[in-house]
Amino acid sequence: MSIFGLEITWVEFFGVIFNLLGVWLTIKKSRFCFPVGIIGVALYVIYYFQIKLYADTLLQVFYIGLLVYGWMQWKKTNDNNAFIVTNVLPRQWLLLSFICVGGTLLIGTVFHLFTDASIPYLDAFLTSMSLIAQWLIAKKKLENWLIWIAADVIYVGVFIFKESYPTAILYFIFILLAVAGYFNWKKRAVIIKDLASGITPSNNPA
Repeated sequence: MSIFGLEITWVEFFGVIFNLLGVWLTIKKSRFCFPVGIIGVALYVIYYFQIKLYADTLLQVFYIGLLVYGWMQWKKTNDNNAFIVTNVLPRQWLLLSFICVGGTLLIGTVFHLFTDASIPYLDAFLTSMSLIAQWLIAKKKLENWLIWIAADVIYVGVFIFKESYPTAILYFIFILLAVAGYFNWKKRAVIIKDLASGITPSNNPA
């Protein structure tokens, strides 16, 4: 079908709708972001496979598992029912960086050698970043939005290159939503800093 002169399949169209709704619900800190997100992710499993972004196809499958995990994590509430957000510590950034580099090299090499994947290493890099960001959402880490912003900027370029313009527009909107999500979580959530000696809660003055 065609929307505003852009050709789009039904799978891509409904994938865009459900993914946008899922991100909006995440910003609003609603647990419904997870079931809605699962539907959107399942649709993009089909779409990414159709355009030969195999690493991203595999990523969506992992997303489903992470979304289920996040759904279970978000069901846990603390004593005062506050939405507790933690910061990523420097040592955690180091570990996540190693995971990202290792995942990029491993996934990129496999898809480069054994498939006809388009841009396998860039695809693998974005896959690694996205998995890390989704795990950080499950753990209610504020910086998940910063990783999403960086990944989504690159994704816009990838989908323009692939001439998947509706999905490029989707990821541009994701950038705006991620910026909004970062400030929303930072402003309204209770921030706690994990210290070696314990956990110190504090109200975020922002």
